[in-house]
Amino acid sequence: MVSRWGIRSASGRGVAGRAGVLACVMVLVAGGAWGLRAASASPVGSGPAAWTATADAPQRYPDVHIDWDVPIRMSDGVVLKANIYRPMDAAGRIVSDPLPTVVNLTPYTKLVTNLIDSAMAVPKLQPLAVQLARSIDLTGTPISGFGDLVHAVSGGAITIFGVDRNLIRGGYTMVVADVRGTGFSQGDWNTLCAREQLDTREVIDWSAHQPWSNGKVGMSGMSYSGINQLQAAENAPGPLKAIFPVEPGSDLVRDVVAPGGGLGTTFMPLWLSLVDALKLVPDVRSMVTGTFDWKWLSDRVADPLTMFDALLAALTVPTVDAVPPTLATLLHSDSPFRQGVLGHPERITVPTFVYDGWHDIFADSAANIYNAIPLPAGEKQFLMGDTYHMNPGSGTGMPGGPPRLDVLQRAWFDHWLKGVDNGITSYGPVTMRQQGGGWVTSSGFPEPGTEYRRVYLSATPSGTAPATVHDGSLTSTVPGRDRLTVAPGLTNACSRDAAQGSMGISAVLDLCAKDNRVAETNGLTFTSPPVAAPTVISGPINVHLNTVQDTTDGYWDVTVDDVAPDGTSTVLTTGQLIASLRAIDDAKSLRSPDGDYTQPYNLLTLDSLRPTVPGQPTPLDIAVIPTDAVLQPGHRLRIDVFAGNFPKSLALRPLLNNTQLAPQHLDLDPAAPSFVNLPTNTPIP
Repeated sequence: MVSRWGIRSASGRGVAGRAGVLACVMVLVAGGAWGLRAASASPVGSGPAAWTATADAPQRYPDVHIDWDVPIRMSDGVVLKANIYRPMDAAGRIVSDPLPTVVNLTPYTKLVTNLIDSAMAVPKLQPLAVQLARSIDLTGTPISGFGDLVHAVSGGAITIFGVDRNLIRGGYTMVVADVRGTGFSQGDWNTLCAREQLDTREVIDWSAHQPWSNGKVGMSGMSYSGINQLQAAENAPGPLKAIFPVEPGSDLVRDVVAPGGGLGTTFMPLWLSLVDALKLVPDVRSMVTGTFDWKWLSDRVADPLTMFDALLAALTVPTVDAVPPTLATLLHSDSPFRQGVLGHPERITVPTFVYDGWHDIFADSAANIYNAIPLPAGEKQFLMGDTYHMNPGSGTGMPGGPPRLDVLQRAWFDHWLKGVDNGITSYGPVTMRQQGGGWVTSSGFPEPGTEYRRVYLSATPSGTAPATVHDGSLTSTVPGRDRLTVAPGLTNACSRDAAQGSMGISAVLDLCAKDNRVAETNGLTFTSPPVAAPTVISGPINVHLNTVQDTTDGYWDVTVDDVAPDGTSTVLTTGQLIASLRAIDDAKSLRSPDGDYTQPYNLLTLDSLRPTVPGQPTPLDIAVIPTDAVLQPGHRLRIDVFAGNFPKSLALRPLLNNTQLAPQHLDLDPAAPSFVNLPTNTPIP
């Protein structure tokens, strides 16, 4: 059964920070709206308001002690460095009782974690920052996206990225370690591959056997530190009892390195530059104390710029035959790197609470991770915001929204690491910020009640997009014959795709991130008539195009948009594909009952390369990132089609040479129609 509530729902007001009797009352009032089952089925004091009160109340212990750069020796002799955070009692003594332990392994150096922690530890600064972030309301301004980014502060994400001192003061130990080859840890950066995965398991085991640990371990962190949680939870070590990954991915190549086969030319250089720069920052304190780690220095000299050689090769090597081993390891299915970063959520054996956002760089993985985990609802939870990579948690902790991320994480760990019967397993299990609507809670994803239907692309003008290369229509019947042409351009620099690729940095400009009409001036648009009733779109989407290339390759990008009565075109989700990488693994793909793909799994490997034949039709099935949205009455559905997706992505240099940046054609043939296979609760008119 699916229940819904709106942003202004009276039942959701005031849930973010009450205590005592008011908290208990709010649990009873808000139970249904927060995705809980009947309030009477949960113990007294359970539920979102009580979780918030627990996280924000004065904690059992008043202070935190830090042991800096504790060495943890791995089985191959490499030493990782970790900060150990432990609670202190009122007398200033380190608590000696064995406590549950939360582990976070980060490639972004503990220095960053410590800077955030130091700022948030300033008395009253954190509540002041949260209050300030909540007070920012830029709705209706050209930069409302800036407010969306700032609300990550009030959503608890910064606490999860840093250190949750209230969690520690509530009776936990926290271990924050630099992954191998980053921060102050020795070794070469192994980038989520086999050796680093073994390190994670060894750090978990080490933590569980320390005298300050009771043997129960959870994992926390976001992005990279969410991915290694999933990896650890696959056939997990015994001490690992629960994980709370924020913005994790399960296939680094498919998500961000080369989505649809296009090199991530915005995210990848930014990310690699950040990690490679931070890992070169030395331990200044050890220089002063005479304990400098010379092995650390020799390791950094030997590997100063991890993966940059592969990135440069992708942009410069002119032919596939000339691809060097450093790049080939990213693009061959059987390479150690490709296999190392390919997640297997179907192997996860510990309770998992996943958070992500519809426009995150890892959005393509999020729902797939949740659905693949072989645990019952309650032992796995899924929370999806309408967010980018830079603003996780935006919209949580606000009236009408779920609790903050740090609140949910505390409740999750209290239950699975301490055995507290707080009702967290009755939450959700699927809670989503429905695009075009409010927050919804569901028994699963896609939402029950949706079914797949073909909606065809037609050249007949819709009259809604006169400024585009071609203003076409969407129709429920097979259209007539036509051929439309679209050429590569630069208007996608002002688009939600560009905002997603930049992790949300460019989302501050509503003109681009919240209205796709600038990008559409260089695209083909296909728009439906207005819908008469709320129309839910929920699940993965496939766009099937009958394409014609003038060369041996092409680059196709599609978006699914919600068009408001005033003409604003808001991108709900997106997909892209290099034509020569169209080969599909049917065993990993999903189809609707009529046999159409709903989620094609393109191989995206150099060994699956199939050049197109110039002038001949080439059918493509383009996987579109799963989404949940509602078209309100009077709104329209639109499919945009582009030739390329710069600056978010660019074809690898050898494939770019093949496309020659030539115009591309969409063959609208009634014998081989182009269509979108759309999961809806009602037909599109």
